[in-house]
Amino acid sequence: MIEFTLWDIARNLIFAARWTVLLSLIAFVGGGAAGLVLLAMRVSPVAWRRRVVVLYVELFQGTPLLMQLFLTFFGLPLVGIDVSPWFAATITLTLYTSAYLVDIWRGCVEAVPRGQWAAGASLGMTHGQQLRYIVWPQALKIAVAPTVGFLVQVVKSTALTSIIGFVELTKTGTMITNAAFRPFPIYGMVALIYFAMCFPLTWFARSLERRQRVAQR
Repeated sequence: MIEFTLWDIARNLIFAARWTVLLSLIAFVGGGAAGLVLLAMRVSPVAWRRRVVVLYVELFQGTPLLMQLFLTFFGLPLVGIDVSPWFAATITLTLYTSAYLVDIWRGCVEAVPRGQWAAGASLGMTHGQQLRYIVWPQALKIAVAPTVGFLVQVVKSTALTSIIGFVELTKTGTMITNAAFRPFPIYGMVALIYFAMCFPLTWFARSLERRQRVAQR
């Protein structure tokens, strides 16, 4: 058993938390970009595009994230594509995030009154112009709060990547526990660091929701 001071443990965990934050940001930004493309397909008047997105969303929302990580990390090498834990975690979380964001944003688009679409059509706007100039600006205001709230879920989901060997906060906590055999203080610190990362986002999302409710009165 290796002796670690509480400062040594905290320092290593905080250092590892940087990878959790980085992975969360990459997954959120990449998932957001993919989600915008999927959203455009989801609200398209072309039926097959909508069906493709519905199938995509059902696939990623209907299967555990852990299984998705396993399929990416262990499945791609079977077809000749070697992947690192970092690559597998990034790709899987990006796809997972996009599947949820497109559903969140679709709900926000549908929250815009249908009369707004009719008003754009009466002005001779195409479907794309109605989305760009009328619907999306209004949906964006509605979407900010739930989007920020979902970022909390992305941060917590990164803990599952430790299963495939990606060394982030949870994996580092496990490694230190195996060396020092002090699980309670170590995992307690891990939980506190996750709380420190997630609570400000949760508070901000709730604040945005309150402002939105006040603005709608």
